[in-house]
Amino acid sequence: MPPYLAGREGEYEEFDRLLGQEEILENVVLTGLRGVGKTVLVETFKPRALAAGWVWASADLSESASISEAALAERLLADLALVTSALTVANPDRETGVGFAAPAGPDQVPLSHTVLVQVYRETPGLIADKIKATLEFAWRQMKAQGQHRVIFAYDEAQNLSDHAAKDQFPLSVLLDVFQSIQKKGIPFMLVLAGLPTLFPKLVDARTFAERMFRVLTLSRLGKDESEEAIVKPIEHAGCPVRLTPESVEIIVQESAGYPYFIQFICREVYDIFIRQHADDEEKSVPVEAIQHKLDADFFAGRWARITDRQRELLWVVAQLKRPDEEFTIQELTEEARELLVKAFSPSNANQMLSGLTERGMIYKNRFGKYSFAVPLLGRFITRTYWPPGAKPELQDARTESNSVQ
Repeated sequence: MPPYLAGREGEYEEFDRLLGQEEILENVVLTGLRGVGKTVLVETFKPRALAAGWVWASADLSESASISEAALAERLLADLALVTSALTVANPDRETGVGFAAPAGPDQVPLSHTVLVQVYRETPGLIADKIKATLEFAWRQMKAQGQHRVIFAYDEAQNLSDHAAKDQFPLSVLLDVFQSIQKKGIPFMLVLAGLPTLFPKLVDARTFAERMFRVLTLSRLGKDESEEAIVKPIEHAGCPVRLTPESVEIIVQESAGYPYFIQFICREVYDIFIRQHADDEEKSVPVEAIQHKLDADFFAGRWARITDRQRELLWVVAQLKRPDEEFTIQELTEEARELLVKAFSPSNANQMLSGLTERGMIYKNRFGKYSFAVPLLGRFITRTYWPPGAKPELQDARTESNSVQ
């Protein structure tokens, strides 16, 4: 967790508003690229929710939770059990004594995972019916004991998908269940955090999801907010190290306002300054060395998982006039004709972009435009990669430029 969170006052204000709902009309989708601070922000939502009288159940939605509807049910019940186990409920196994036989077991037992699963299994109907009944049962017990408002918070929610080929629809079941229980006045609210592909997937699964969620889109920090994120932690901690305005400016430029990169670079800068101080060296920000470490720690693993042809396509994207913004297949193919000996046809580019989307390198918005899913990926590609399929005249110009340097 960063010691100071800059530039998220608007998101806090909106979340606090949603916490005040008596009847749940809006749930939360928190979305943005990797590195913008989604996970950190969700973690800081938790104490605000607890202070407002909510109970908090959370987990990461791994791909295993999306395998089947039954796996989703187990995820929900396991998370709910963590917050209900401190409560008690009438023992479902206790039998009425007959004759001189004594009733079996205690009158009250914890509202544990075992009890929730028993209710789930004994409910007839589809899996969605079983989940609804179990959540309603838990809510009645919680309400009777003074705790009845629950937030189910899930990070990496873009992993949740329907699988029509296998007749499994866990994403649709999740939406159906929460819409149904919320209509009954049960204050169970969803907070889903994930990549920009998340909200389109929700709407594709159930069109009513567009009205069901309030979307909070995290973007990178502005210049002033970035400077706060760099300087405030040092001030609050009473740290003896101080950064010059020049050093702060370098960090702002190199991080491009992404909180993850600000934290990564600042940690490296701090460690390097300590070593420079111990060796009585002049203090400076070694940009190139930090870039190499960032490349190895953040980008290299993702880059290694794609093919040479996919790398060429991403290199073309990095050469667009605004590579960090949205682009169309037409813009991509036109640029490829200018740069590559073997360009991409629109159908070929579309197919390759789909593959890169599955690998988390690209995402497609609801309007058919694409963007890098990894922040600063264009910079990484530009400084570390040159495609073997580039036109010879480009290679000659690059060689001449390097020799001049």
